Amino acid sequence: MERDLKGLIQQMTLEEKASFASGLDFWHLQGLDRLGIPSVMVTDGPHGLRKQAEGSDHLGLFNSVPATCFPSAAGLACSWDRDLIQQVGEALGEECQAENVAVLLGPGANIKRSPLCGRNFEYFSEDPYLSSQMAANHIKGVQSKNVGTSLKHFAVNNQEHRRMTTSAEVSERALREIYLASFEGAVKESQPWTVMSSYNKVNGTFASENPRLLTEILRDEWGFEGFVVSDWGAVNERVDALKAGLDLEMPASYGVGQTKILDALQNGSLSEETLDQAVERILSIVFRFVDSKDQNAAFDKEAHHDLARQVASECMVLLKNEDSILPLDKKRPVSVIGAFATKPRYQGGGSSHVNPTKLENSLEEIEKKCAGKANVLYAKGYDLDRDQTNEELLTEAKEAAVQSDVAVLFLGLPDRYESEGYDREHLNIPANQVELIEAVYEVQKNMVVVLSNGAPIEMPWLGKVKGLLEGYLGGQGLGGAVADLLFGYANPSGKLAESFPQKLSDNPSYLFFPGEGDRVEYKEDIFVGYRYYDTKQVKPLFPFGYGLSYTNFKYSNLKVDKKEAQESDLVTVTVDVTNAGTLAGKEIVQLYVKDVISSVARPEKELKGFAKVALETGETKTVTFTLDRRAFAFYNTELKDWDVETGEFEILIGKSSQDILLSDSIKVISSRTPKLTVHRNTTIGDLLSDSVLAPVASQVLAKLNENNLLMSAADDEEGADMMAAMMKYLPLRALVGFSQGTITEEQLQEAIDQLNAAYEEEGNVSK
Repeated sequence: MERDLKGLIQQMTLEEKASFASGLDFWHLQGLDRLGIPSVMVTDGPHGLRKQAEGSDHLGLFNSVPATCFPSAAGLACSWDRDLIQQVGEALGEECQAENVAVLLGPGANIKRSPLCGRNFEYFSEDPYLSSQMAANHIKGVQSKNVGTSLKHFAVNNQEHRRMTTSAEVSERALREIYLASFEGAVKESQPWTVMSSYNKVNGTFASENPRLLTEILRDEWGFEGFVVSDWGAVNERVDALKAGLDLEMPASYGVGQTKILDALQNGSLSEETLDQAVERILSIVFRFVDSKDQNAAFDKEAHHDLARQVASECMVLLKNEDSILPLDKKRPVSVIGAFATKPRYQGGGSSHVNPTKLENSLEEIEKKCAGKANVLYAKGYDLDRDQTNEELLTEAKEAAVQSDVAVLFLGLPDRYESEGYDREHLNIPANQVELIEAVYEVQKNMVVVLSNGAPIEMPWLGKVKGLLEGYLGGQGLGGAVADLLFGYANPSGKLAESFPQKLSDNPSYLFFPGEGDRVEYKEDIFVGYRYYDTKQVKPLFPFGYGLSYTNFKYSNLKVDKKEAQESDLVTVTVDVTNAGTLAGKEIVQLYVKDVISSVARPEKELKGFAKVALETGETKTVTFTLDRRAFAFYNTELKDWDVETGEFEILIGKSSQDILLSDSIKVISSRTPKLTVHRNTTIGDLLSDSVLAPVASQVLAKLNENNLLMSAADDEEGADMMAAMMKYLPLRALVGFSQGTITEEQLQEAIDQLNAAYEEEGNVSK
């Protein structure tokens, strides 16, 4: 159904148009009955619908309608499974249709700069390529059901500390290669209906009123077509935000924003065309939902719960399996220890908190797997609401552990340790949980730990446990998924989407997080996560991309379809993966690219492709990757564009960023020939290393130095080496003084002119 939106807008008064630039209330957009424009609802929930029931609190934090709670983004990303993420999105879209919700506020694509960020459970990864791919497929899934998404929080929102006032000070390269790249792929590939601006400032300007972010980059460069909405309460100055490209202020400002817009229209500081454009963008999304609304929408709660359980099992990461302690034998006695076994931590706190349709209990699910409850002993082990040790609970835990063949401890971070609104101060689990590990180890050496946490933790106790399963925040199907994995009904296939440092101080942002006052400097620059650990050769506790399986995979037959390519060419890479073990399983194949020699600092390697492949025992499949120019490029701040330098690149295939199994190389030829502009401060070394200028420069320098006065001090081999080193970084202007008067300023300028003309003569003008 084609709508005449411009015609509708022409029928609106200025007051009505100005009102449409703000919400109706906390969750609804403005409507206008006389023109047939309905009010639609938007609501929270990247990993589950969080629609507030009628009469709930005005902040909208409690009392939401029941909905399926899927694993949070931190866990979802560990699946590395585009199709699975899309299925989750489709389910979310169906639930939004059933609840008449037009836009689901998510996914969150912010980079995990520091493991301390209290909202990291809601974000995908430390790597922008993985993050953007997960976000893109989440968006595709939701929007396939004619429900919008709101890609958030744009941009550089990487901490909760002073999030509404702080300024993220970040270089242009880091901005483009890391923090914006996480959003860019999702926008270009999946066109979210809306994008949500973040609370913080970016290099001194609020994201909500930043024309470079909201208009120049998001719309003009990336081609975003929807509307930009503020994070709730993020608007600083409404008129500045509107002019910058922020269309909708949320929640309702109850006339404040409208008045400011009307005043600006009256005094001429805001054009009516700018307001009309914002209203048209908002109306286009409203009617996109309304005109495609499924009036009979409903969803199968049991089917969605089953999907949540399957997704949870695909996301969890097996981090340790010493002596093949897992999978467990269901016929042998097992002790289940830890309060999380009966009161699971399955989601994060704050605006993404979902009221689940049902919730599985890990203890009950383990009992179902075992041959009768008699084989399962339970002990609480610790109190969830405090860090202090309860000696009575410790004693009970030891008694249970000594009566079993293996002890499974359910540990992690309580709700109070991480949430929206504040950051963590350390990476430790509560002290009473650490003491529980120590106590159980005294009587039972066969110990498995199942973790529930939204972000990395330190593990000084790791040597005492044989098995370690990272469950993250696994959603309402967490309990069943854990039981399936522990007893081998499912084979672990997740891999970490973030690095786990040995200790907090190893993290590259450690010295600069969370900043001072209202300013945080991103001094680690592009070296975030594994880009830092691999380049600096700092060994993490568990590297990016790491995860174990109950079977074994072998890689072979790596092929790159060409040894030399123009930067505009597509490069095809294939590799064979074989399941060499005794169980069916899934492997995540990772492709990294390394620039062997670069004129700028670059990471040791960067993820540029991945694929999750299912393999039966003995089966081999060929995995294919396609690399475009972006896979080899860095952001050139002088060109203000992505740039590929001619040179050798290594293609690396591995099981993690630090477990590279196969490699090959390719020479990529840039379409751009760098042009060196010669001036008085150009060094001799720069001239002689330039492929075009080197022969000309040698002749010019020889002529200028006819009397060899510049090298007169080099009367032996050692002196010659010293002078050669000094000459390398000698600026041309120094030739006048060092020549003892034989080279004049006029001659030097003639030489500079001759060198600059060499590019024109050779036809090598920069493209």
